[in-house]
Order: sequence, then structure tokens, then C-alpha cells
Amino acid sequence: MRLNILLMGVSLVSLGAPAYAQTAPSGRQDVPSPGAKTAAPTTTLQDALSQAYATNPDLQSERANQRANDENVPIARSQGLPGLSASGSANDSLHNSDSTPLTPARQAQLGLNLSQPIYSGGRVRNSVRAAEVRVNAGRANLRGTEADIFTQTVTAYLNVIRDESIVRLNQENVHVLQVNLQATRDRFQVGDLTRTDVAQSEARLALAQAQLRSAEAQLIGSRETYIRVVGTPPGVLAPPPPLPNLPQDVQTAEQVALANNPFLDAAQLARDASRYDTRVAQAARLPQVSLGVSGNYYNYLGSVNTGSPSAQFSGVRGNGSSATIGVQVTMPIFQAGRPAAQVRQAQAREGAAIEQVTLTERGVIAQARSAYASYQAALRVIESSRTAVQANQLSLEGVRAENSVGTRTILDILNAEQELLNSQVQYVTAERDAYVAGFSLLAAMGRAQAKDLNFDSRLLYDPSVNYVRVRNRISDWADDKAPKPVATSTRNTPAQGAEVVGAPLDPTLQRPVDSDRPNP
Repeated sequence: MRLNILLMGVSLVSLGAPAYAQTAPSGRQDVPSPGAKTAAPTTTLQDALSQAYATNPDLQSERANQRANDENVPIARSQGLPGLSASGSANDSLHNSDSTPLTPARQAQLGLNLSQPIYSGGRVRNSVRAAEVRVNAGRANLRGTEADIFTQTVTAYLNVIRDESIVRLNQENVHVLQVNLQATRDRFQVGDLTRTDVAQSEARLALAQAQLRSAEAQLIGSRETYIRVVGTPPGVLAPPPPLPNLPQDVQTAEQVALANNPFLDAAQLARDASRYDTRVAQAARLPQVSLGVSGNYYNYLGSVNTGSPSAQFSGVRGNGSSATIGVQVTMPIFQAGRPAAQVRQAQAREGAAIEQVTLTERGVIAQARSAYASYQAALRVIESSRTAVQANQLSLEGVRAENSVGTRTILDILNAEQELLNSQVQYVTAERDAYVAGFSLLAAMGRAQAKDLNFDSRLLYDPSVNYVRVRNRISDWADDKAPKPVATSTRNTPAQGAEVVGAPLDPTLQRPVDSDRPNP
């Protein structure tokens, strides 16, 4: 039996290659398919991955979070840049018992203040460094999210293929049992079989119909999951291509994963950023120096008679201006233990980040090892299942022949058909498990990101573009446009059914139970 699911042990064809290799791994023998698709595929795995990459809401949300993360750099830089502010006031005195002819009743003032931090104990410098490191950590997390979304897409894609095959197998089994039941009833009518034989056939058909309903429900669920992940109905799925660059042993898988896994990179960068946070907290105990320049203009709005002798003698004018420049030094002496508490808090968080690296490293090692083991186990299950399918096909032929000469019962035939169905389902499931485990292994090794899947470079999302755009912006009014949804809604997609593309029945199964029996 050969299904339209290609394994990934030999070919190094990329997922995006124009033509997919259609050869099975070395040493495998083709087994006749229980139901190959007859309709031309409408969707490839590359199509599904591209669709998810462009419209999946989880991925789009993570990109938006990374753009927000980029803004922490200009926010941190702003603390060390000049600040300019303006102030203005106007007042009119309603009553003042101590007023004199020279006291202004009305007054307007305009002020302009410029402040430039000179020294802040390293707080600004370390805040900027922490923000920059966290930008890189966010990019690593974004790569990990890409790999997770692609793994979900591959899993959903292969689940649909698996469940469609299982539905076809169960449909075929129901058809076979219907034919068997009719033949059993005919033979019962002529006295060749007993009522027990008919009851056994009826019971087995009822069980097969229940299994078919369950398989159809599972197929509907898999198709709906595909829509949730990819955003569109699956259509007729093409066989997936062989997976590239799988490791030859578990040690290689583990080493590559530790060197390239994006989530481990993100944890290590977050640890580095936390060290800068500790230095920021320590700066609260150091002096701060700033330079200030201010200018002021006042006007008494004609409320003072500047032409009077007393005003001229006193030098009172109707308006004027002033400018000052100065240096301000602030030296903390006692802050009730707050700086030390903030430093200890930052150190504790640094310790937590260090432990998080170890935790993530453990997870990466476990993921790589378990995915490799699952992949190898699935390959062995495939070979065993293939052998079981071949043996069960021969067994069914033999039981039918023996029944024709009266040495086997109807129950023996029903059991042989059920065993063949079970081995076929196991084969289909093992093919799916091997592919998903192989892709999960690539994800753990950091080789399941968009840049690894041969996407058109023009379609790749580059997070550095936004970072370069905003890093040096100092305008207070350089807002972006209001965000609009990028991910596609699935509200208008049709509810999925359990229909599968028609396929010819397995000739081994479609013959009635008495096809080899001589005419009475």
C-alpha cells in the first residue's frame, strides 16, 4: 500500500522547490493504495505555509508586539536627549490692598526652557542597551513563533490528508460489509448459512458504520482546524514534499538545536538585558548633572504708567525679557533604602532570567530528542504496518479461498477484513506521524522558519525595517496610521463536511464473500 504522503529520509528537496521528488526512502517497497485521490490537487503544502505566513493572526499579533518592542529604544534614548518646553500665563488683578501706582494690574508672561542631561550615572546608556538587546530577543521570539505556526500548519495539513484516507478506508470497509451481508443473506435463503452468520455480518456492518461516522467527525474537525490555522478551506491537498536536512543521529539534532533554536536565543538575550537593568537600578545612587537654559518675556499690558516720573525714576518698563543659563547637580544622600531595594529586585530578576535560560535549554534538548525518537519510531511503524498490510491482504485472500471449500466461516472473513482495515489505518497514521515528527525536529533545530522554507524573498517579513524606521525618530508628532486588521477572518468560510474525493475500491476487498465458491 502506498499513500500520497512522502517521507523525508533521503531527499533534500526544499519545501519550496518547483517539483517535489516522488520517490520513497531507500529500502521501502510500494504497497497498493487502498484509495488514491483521482482529482487534481488544488493546494500544496507550500501554499498553506505561505497563506499562514501572510494571514495567521497569532503571527501578525507577534509582529505587532515586536514593533511595539522596537519603540523601547527611542523611549530609552529620549531620556538623554534635550527637552524643550514653553510656558505662558496672563492674569488680571481684581483687588490688591497693597497695590501702588507702580504695581501692575495685568501681566502676561511667556517662557522657554531647554534642559540637557549631562550625566545620569549610566542610567540612560544602560537603558538603551537593555532596550536594544530586548529588540534582538523579540526578533528571536518572532522566529520561534514562525516555526510554531508552520508546525501547526504542517500538522493541520497532514491531519486532513490522514483523516481523508481513513474516511476512504472506512467507506470502503462499509461497502465491503454491505456486499458481504447481502451475499450472506442470499446464502442463508438457500440454506447454505445459518442465522448466526447473518447476525454476525449485520453486527460487523453496524460497527463499521459507527466507525465511519467517527472518522467523518474527525475529518471535519481536522478541516476546521486547518481553516483556523491557515485561514482558508483545504480543498484537495497535494502530497507534501520530502523534508530537507534531517539529522543522521540524535547527537547532531541536539547540537544544532542548542546552537540555533530561536527560543533559546531569546532567553539568552533576555538574560543579557536583565544585566543592564541591574546597572540602571544602581545609577539611582549616583549624582545627576543637567544643563538648563531658559528665556522669559513679560508684558504689563498697559496697566503701569511708564511715563510717570516715579516710574521713570524707578526704571519700571511696560515689558521686558530675560535669559538664564545654569548647571544643576543632584546628589542623592538618603532615599530610605529605595535604591538598594531596586538593585536587589533587579538582581533577583536577573537570576530568574539566568534560570529561564537553563529551563529553555532543557526544553530544547527534550524537544529535539523526543522529536527524533518519534520520527525514528514512526519510520519503523511504517515498515511494520506495510508488512502487516501485505500479510493481511494475503490472509484475506486465503480465508476467502478456504471459505469457498467450507473450512472457514463468515466470521473468519469478517475478522480478516477488520485486521486489514486496522493495518491500513495504522499505516496512514504512521505516515502522518513521521512527517509531523520530522518537521517538529526541524523546528527544534531552528530550521523551520520562513527563510528556511524557500519563500519568495519579497514576501518575507523583515522586523529590522521597522526598527530602522523608528530608532532615531525624535519628533513628538510622528504617529503611525491607525492599525487595521491584517489577518483574514474565517467567518465567511463554509462549514466543512466529510466528503472525500472518490477513489476506486481495493479489488482485494470489493469481491463478495462467496466469489470463489463454486455454484451449487
